[in-house]
Amino acid sequence: MPHTLIDGIRLETRVIPGAASKPWLVFLHEGLGSVSLWRDFPDKLARRLDMPALIYSRRGYGASDALAGPRQPDFMHREALDVLPALLDAHGINRTLLIGHSDGASIALIHAANHPDRVAAAVLMAPHVMVEAISHQSIARVTETYERGEPRSRLARHHHHVDDAFLGWSRIWLDPRFRTWSLGAESARLKVPTLLIQGEDDEYGTLAQLDAIEQVALLRPTRLVLPKCGHAPWREREADVIEAIARVADAFHAGA
Repeated sequence: MPHTLIDGIRLETRVIPGAASKPWLVFLHEGLGSVSLWRDFPDKLARRLDMPALIYSRRGYGASDALAGPRQPDFMHREALDVLPALLDAHGINRTLLIGHSDGASIALIHAANHPDRVAAAVLMAPHVMVEAISHQSIARVTETYERGEPRSRLARHHHHVDDAFLGWSRIWLDPRFRTWSLGAESARLKVPTLLIQGEDDEYGTLAQLDAIEQVALLRPTRLVLPKCGHAPWREREADVIEAIARVADAFHAGA
């Protein structure tokens, strides 16, 4: 797989060509995601919007380099403020439509709040802006199954360093230091057009996450709540998600 070197770290990257005049779709995966786990969703969305796209696996995920040590409570901030800007610069990307899922949505929010000049819009699917009991309980439960070896072989098909991917994610989320983590300040600085998407049956978070963003964002987000949908709207309700994102893209193209 192609890689991009950022501060001596190889990150698995994939580029989809598109219209040079348009912002880039930049895909930020969930806590157990990777380039390959997005499947063909980026291709379908890029084709629908005729926009170029960048998909990458964060360190410890996919075919990217292994972690140097345990993740720290500020790991999403470091990704959004240090790694992502350097990656965009490496690819000559100046304007983005961020597509984030779960942890990736939180990273997208942090980046958009701090770099609004580089973000045309943000799509936040199942974002986390605080640690809810349901999140902690679900992660603890899936960690027990991982320690019994149940999902390991499935994840190993997508992650070269499978313990980095799973335990790097689960251990920091279950770390007592992480219980007070919050993106309240970042949400209050959010002033780019934002689409919030969540399934009603999300097992990792409630609609309180969307409420918390809407209550303080400088520019009121648009909300799409999908019935009979869990934690991965882009996979479970693909057509609905693509059309909702297309409306966001049409809006900022019309205002360009």
